Amino acid sequence: MVLAAGGWPGWRVVFWVTAAMAGARTTAMSVNRVVDRAIDAQNPRTSNRHLPRGIIRPSEMLMLAAVSMMVLLVAAWQLNPLCLALAPLACLFLTGYSYTKYLTWTSHWILGFTDGIAAAGGWIAVTGSFAAPALLLWAAVTVWIAGFDLLYACQDVDFDRAYGLHSVPERFGVPAALAVARANHALTAAGLAALGLMIPLGLLYWIGWFAVVGLLVYEHSLVSAGDLSRLNVAFFNVNGYIAVIMLAAVVSGLWR
Repeated sequence: MVLAAGGWPGWRVVFWVTAAMAGARTTAMSVNRVVDRAIDAQNPRTSNRHLPRGIIRPSEMLMLAAVSMMVLLVAAWQLNPLCLALAPLACLFLTGYSYTKYLTWTSHWILGFTDGIAAAGGWIAVTGSFAAPALLLWAAVTVWIAGFDLLYACQDVDFDRAYGLHSVPERFGVPAALAVARANHALTAAGLAALGLMIPLGLLYWIGWFAVVGLLVYEHSLVSAGDLSRLNVAFFNVNGYIAVIMLAAVVSGLWR
């Protein structure tokens, strides 16, 4: 949003983009929990979730997904015609991603592509059109998400093989998955560097970029094929820092 607007996009856009984000996120997570409830009950890591424990019924979760999808569609309608036209396609990815791990080991990139819709959506919400920076951000987010989803999938490799689920670790092994994750995060760094060259954002942006690259390197230093004990730190903490630092770098570059 701030890149497309060259600064603050206005409260109206911020409100409806935030509503769209909340609706999309809740739709995707609700559908995911319903689709995965059987395997979640079998996996010790996820068996304590609400659906396997019977705290929430599948029908209740699907109702939440339906309401959340309506929030997304209304928000898209309030933003501009292109947002509304593309919203059903976004909904297809938001609800369809959950099935991909049953079909293909490329599910990591499908998840990344789905999350990357948010970057393009934020741009379109402001401008009502596509542009090169939006597509570049979409690509950078795709490989960033895929990279740390590859790391996360390493902890379930034995379960995935036992229950016929597909992932890069399941298909090619943990060492290969870690190597592919590193390659994806190298592409993330390259994409964010290209963004800084496409839209001159000054020194503060590049300071943030170097911090992000350092965190990506640190993230991969936390895990190895023989030791995944610090995976949650790499997955949750480090990527949270990366997101906040990147936003701060962009905002600082725009308001320098």
